[in-house]
Amino acid sequence: MFGANPHILRIMDIETPQTSLSQSPSIPPGTRVYAVGDIHGRSDLLDQLLQTIAKDSVSAPDEVHLVFLGDYVDRGPDSKRVLERFVGLKRERPFIDFEIHILKGNHEVLMETFLNGDDGDIWFNAGGLATLVSYDVPYLPKDGPMMRESLAYALPKSHKKLLSKMENIHCVGDYAFVHAGVRPGVPIDQQDPDDLTWIRRVFLDSEEDFGKMVVHGHTPVAVPDVLPNRIAIDTKAWCSNTLTAIVLEGESQRFLST
Repeated sequence: MFGANPHILRIMDIETPQTSLSQSPSIPPGTRVYAVGDIHGRSDLLDQLLQTIAKDSVSAPDEVHLVFLGDYVDRGPDSKRVLERFVGLKRERPFIDFEIHILKGNHEVLMETFLNGDDGDIWFNAGGLATLVSYDVPYLPKDGPMMRESLAYALPKSHKKLLSKMENIHCVGDYAFVHAGVRPGVPIDQQDPDDLTWIRRVFLDSEEDFGKMVVHGHTPVAVPDVLPNRIAIDTKAWCSNTLTAIVLEGESQRFLST
């Protein structure tokens, strides 16, 4: 069963459906893209998937994009190490030669909002307590300011910089990579960052052509969901043990998973 064993790494081929674009979506010649779904504190799965990507990239062309779709923190046990891995990724081979794009998810927004003064209740209920634990910050339900101060102190400068530098969208060829989705009827280059990190139903229910094939996470699916206008790859890694990446080159689409 797909994702049943976290120690088995597999490559899945899919049949590309007819899209609502004028032609089948494609990546420019000489380029390959790996886009990774929501990690949610599962640094163990991230390590596994990066090893698989490294092996798979041996056959890659000169230009490789590695795109992470957001939601790196919360729920899983090791948010701190996930962010630390990102900080050092550019120094690792073969990733030193990759063009790396780390997009912001709504859980990173919630974490930053707490650090900036929010009471944190929404974040804690959405899995933020697991992030506090990963940074050795005690949960003090009646003392939000103390927790905020403790987290700010425990958070390395490199992690703060990483959070502040995260992108909202990355486009390659006929594809747009975002965390949550896009607002129907709004051009890709005019999308609101809040929609890119939070939108759900109005995007998921839309059958219109967004101008690009949208690859997103945010809304969990049991297996990658390939539709005419979007591809969902959040396979709920934190509890399913399945972290998924889509691999795009030319008009081909395939998946790597843990």
